[in-house]
Amino acid sequence: MFEFLGYRTTVFLISFIITLIMGPLLIPALKRMKFGQTVRDDGPSSHFKKAGTPTMGGIMFLVPAMIILCVLSMEYKDTLPLLMLTIGYGIVGFIDDYVKIIKKSKNGLSATQKALCLLIVSTVFTLYLVYEAGAGTEIVLPLSGMARVVIVPEWIYVPFTILVLFATTNSVNLTDGVDGLAAGVTLIVMIFFTLVASIGAEDSGVMLYTAIIAGGCLGFLMFNSHPAKVFMGDCGSLALGGAVAAAAIVLKIHWVLLFAGVVYVFEALSDVIQVISYKARGKRVFKMAPLHHHFELSGWKETKVVAVFCSVTLVFCVIGGLLLFL
Repeated sequence: MFEFLGYRTTVFLISFIITLIMGPLLIPALKRMKFGQTVRDDGPSSHFKKAGTPTMGGIMFLVPAMIILCVLSMEYKDTLPLLMLTIGYGIVGFIDDYVKIIKKSKNGLSATQKALCLLIVSTVFTLYLVYEAGAGTEIVLPLSGMARVVIVPEWIYVPFTILVLFATTNSVNLTDGVDGLAAGVTLIVMIFFTLVASIGAEDSGVMLYTAIIAGGCLGFLMFNSHPAKVFMGDCGSLALGGAVAAAAIVLKIHWVLLFAGVVYVFEALSDVIQVISYKARGKRVFKMAPLHHHFELSGWKETKVVAVFCSVTLVFCVIGGLLLFL
């Protein structure tokens, strides 16, 4: 079957199917354990009815991803650090979700605790790639067809890559605030990275990894599209953020995240701008941050927000691809 469908299509379908199977098993279990979402008091009023919706649904696509990656790691050794990264961010998110549930609060780990945990995972992954896996410190140049690279000094590359991981993970976490948004955008981004990894190359670990994550996102959307039956929680969003950043880093196309991840970028920027503006001037730039809430309060329905943001992601993935291969 692998030869007929191709490895990337096969692992995509396996991840999708297992995620679909896990949905009806996991969601009732989360309800029985009362693992419900706590909604922000200052959020859009339309979100108040979501209180109590099962969260930590990221387990639904993380478990299949880890199972498939464990099997593949026996043949594709380069999937091992990607597996460990996914587990690492997933554990941080799981702890954060669990604390929220225990405290019955929207706040889990403190900002300092969460940042420290994410930095540890980001640092370990980066150091392993550079010094153990011998991935090097090259970054592919735009408009080079992935044929030309610039070698970045280690003392710049290492902290820069850690920053990319940390920032992307937090940005995807912020994007997860509307039914189907984070999973939908990440599905498009991971399909894009799968195509980039497969152009002119044999099957590789990163190509299979992105296909697996994409399959999981599609399966999760069957339960997370509006109206959501389950939310992914931080265990899912942090793991997805790490997966997106790791794919770009392993492919040595860090800069493409500015295009493929344009939605993540603007979600994070809106949050930063809002905080700085309020502290400096006592005024808000947006009706609410992150950006998706601003559009909701401007009258957009959740489905419109998701459709527009996914469309923007698709367009900018194409632009990123053109800048990479032309």
